Amino acid sequence: MNKIQIVINVIFVAALATLFGIVLTGNKPANTEVEAETNSTELMPVAYLNVDSLLANYTFAQDASEKLMNKQEDARTKMNAKLRTFQNEVADFQYKLENNGFLSRERAEQAQQKLAKKEQELQELEAKLTQDIMLENQKLNLQLADSVTNFLKEFNADGRFHIILSNNAKDNVLMASKQYDITNEVITGMNKRCKK
Repeated sequence: MNKIQIVINVIFVAALATLFGIVLTGNKPANTEVEAETNSTELMPVAYLNVDSLLANYTFAQDASEKLMNKQEDARTKMNAKLRTFQNEVADFQYKLENNGFLSRERAEQAQQKLAKKEQELQELEAKLTQDIMLENQKLNLQLADSVTNFLKEFNADGRFHIILSNNAKDNVLMASKQYDITNEVITGMNKRCKK
């Protein structure tokens, strides 16, 4: 999610720089009163998308989130089962050690080494499961970002917007008229495309 946020912020900064460049270098008409009247009744070719709402309501994002949660739960269940088995083996070892259950010191050391090896394997398994989940999360985030980008290209094929900004929990767009918010249109369009 952080990579998507960074990409979105970079796009936002580039868009703002472009907008400022247009404003600063643009030609101003001789009659500024006419310009003021025109601008007050026409929308600027700018829109924003509330990414939090998109993620909460976009079917693909919901499915991806559910898939990732299922994978995390499966990994946690697998890890907990192996951990319980290991804890039982450690308790059994302790019981035998305390009650002189080993025939020789070498046998006790072998059992202890075997447990140390199993503990190492558990740590490696936990690291692998964590890595797998992180990679899956990255993959899903890239797919989601690609899906949004591709849809916005289609959505804005007519060029009615020169800039489409992202708004994450009111991060980038501090204040804007609701008429610039295209979130619901995008969610509806993306969900229709997702069903196909």
